[in-house]
Amino acid sequence: MAWIYLIIAGIFEVVWAMALKYSHGFTKLYPSLITLGGMAISFYLLSLATKTLPMGTAYAIWTGIGALGAVVLGIILFNEPVNLLRIVFLCFILVGILGLKFTAA
Repeated sequence: MAWIYLIIAGIFEVVWAMALKYSHGFTKLYPSLITLGGMAISFYLLSLATKTLPMGTAYAIWTGIGALGAVVLGIILFNEPVNLLRIVFLCFILVGILGLKFTAA
């Protein structure tokens, strides 16, 4: 169950990061509320995951999911640059996430 909590926490990490962009520095009410709610859910689920999983592993995977999702959605939603090197480095993050998952005790 801890892995499920961790994956969902990572997804909410992406949710709040995207909502933060739309909040325009917390000047827009609904995106600001989504940001704060997403943060709370993300941190709570991370805390549940760390009851069982090693802290370093859980934190690295959580931030990795957040970083990967934020970059991909930044490319899709905000027309951020995409090039071969960015894709290569995104693959490195993905390999790191999977490596930590499959080598965790």
